[in-house]
Amino acid sequence: MSLTAPIPIQRAEDPPTGVIPLSQPFPWVGLIVLGAAVFLSITSEMMPVGLLPGMSASLGVEQSQIGLLVSWFAFTVVLTSTSLAHLTRRISRHTLVVAVLVIFAISNVLTAIAPTYEFVIASRVLGGMAHGIFWSVVGAYAGHLVPKEQIGRAVSITVAGGTLAFIFGVPVATMAGLLIGWRPTFLLLAALMLVGAVLVWRFVPRVTHHAGRHPRVPKGAAASSAVKKGRDPTTAAVALICAITALTMVGHYTFYTYVTPFLIGGLGVTVADVPALLFAFGIAGAVGLLLVGTVFGPRPQLGLLVGLTTSAVSVTVLAVTLLPGSVVTLPVAIGAFMLWGLAFGTLPPLLQTRMLHTASARIRDTASAFYTTAFNAGIGGGALLGALLLETVGMNSIPWIYLGLLALALLLVIVTDRLSRRRA
Repeated sequence: MSLTAPIPIQRAEDPPTGVIPLSQPFPWVGLIVLGAAVFLSITSEMMPVGLLPGMSASLGVEQSQIGLLVSWFAFTVVLTSTSLAHLTRRISRHTLVVAVLVIFAISNVLTAIAPTYEFVIASRVLGGMAHGIFWSVVGAYAGHLVPKEQIGRAVSITVAGGTLAFIFGVPVATMAGLLIGWRPTFLLLAALMLVGAVLVWRFVPRVTHHAGRHPRVPKGAAASSAVKKGRDPTTAAVALICAITALTMVGHYTFYTYVTPFLIGGLGVTVADVPALLFAFGIAGAVGLLLVGTVFGPRPQLGLLVGLTTSAVSVTVLAVTLLPGSVVTLPVAIGAFMLWGLAFGTLPPLLQTRMLHTASARIRDTASAFYTTAFNAGIGGGALLGALLLETVGMNSIPWIYLGLLALALLLVIVTDRLSRRRA
């Protein structure tokens, strides 16, 4: 399998029931509704960041403790997503997505009425459990709706909801918090979650998934089939992709979590300019997402190499600006910052697309659960690593640590390509 050749539509190990005919219309409405659900999910996860001052004053705790609510959410996903995905593997994917959105709504209502900080933590843990199940299902759901060669486009549509949450969801929630207060804002999001559940129930097609069951085989072939079911041949490659995902997210959030002090102290921009730069970063990420849907979807391996390399180049420019006597000008540094946003916008959908292309249909849901675990472990681990580096060795070291992790991720991408070629 070459880096530039499109990945074949189906493989021998995929059960016949998992093959989607190319003549079937592309499920635009269903995928857009799933994207809207992703938008609500990510907005719920990140909302405490925008509502931090109001929540801090109301609950009588430090602002840093409100910030840790995001960590509680992320690490709950890490600890529970795989086991919960296993426990719910026999439940209809359609029913599960609807149920999870209802649980999200309950979690946000509990947050809105929380009398104490500890109660908020409990409500966030409930939301994190729902989030883990949601992400173990939603990525694979897109793969079940379309033929293999259209998975990249389908995933880019659903993941676009997450990108839009960072661009619009969190800022709008922050503005709502300023206008009506943080508690009504969580209630408003809960209402939107219920609307999303209704839309999923009405417009998202039901799918046949293969988790927890296998196609029937003749009695004479039972022994051979049992051997094949003992260990899926795609497991090793899926594990490597999850490792690449974790490394990439750790590196990104080690730097991005503290990008505001970098912009102000490193690049010398004003505090008033930071929101505009972060908004532009998100827009650049949306352009990267568009590239996945139009260019790199059928060639996720090539897209990963391009995305990781471009990230490394742009972060190198940003790291050099922190060196004494640097000749990098502010316009060049801002251009590198935008390029970093564009490159990173390609990586989550490409990683998920690569995972869905690699995993056999039999383990696709389980693979999505492990991918979700790796992704959220990267977010939480990156924020913690960045905090440690910031307090011990300073901001100047953080971009270089990120570059080291990008180099390791690139190496593993090459290894996964060789494994895929050997298996083919």
